[in-house]
Amino acid sequence: MVAIGLRGTLLIWLSLLLALCLQVMPLADVWLIWRPDWLGLMLIYWCVVMPQRVGVLHGFVLGLLLDLIEGTPLGQNALTLSLLAFLCALVYQRLRAYSLLQQAILVFMLLGIVQLIEQWLRTIVGPFSIHLAFLLPSLIGGLLWPWLFTLFQVLRRRLGIF
Repeated sequence: MVAIGLRGTLLIWLSLLLALCLQVMPLADVWLIWRPDWLGLMLIYWCVVMPQRVGVLHGFVLGLLLDLIEGTPLGQNALTLSLLAFLCALVYQRLRAYSLLQQAILVFMLLGIVQLIEQWLRTIVGPFSIHLAFLLPSLIGGLLWPWLFTLFQVLRRRLGIF
């Protein structure tokens, strides 16, 4: 196990809470489909970079918080974010070996799977129409991945967190 210390733990939780705030930030209805899945992106990052520290439990807790904030049925986001963390735990070694472009494609696919399951759960709970526009946050997340990954790698190195 790698000891990352207090600064590392603080950076992990602050970045996840910032992503949670960005996820629930109020936007006009027209712009909601363009919002990337910030929480999913940060969860993928930390599950890939520090799989021994961030995992399914983090996804579940953050999903419950997101359920409480958004007012969605309790457990819906907890299930999807737990699934995302589990999928990241399955592929984190492969994702580390890929180039940034290949990582972005895999991140798009992971977020797309989670978005698909989230849409499926919404249709079960109540009337909800499915459009392919629900994949836009996944596509934008995949496009943002190289910049987000590079930014946090530089931040981790400057803070001395490995």
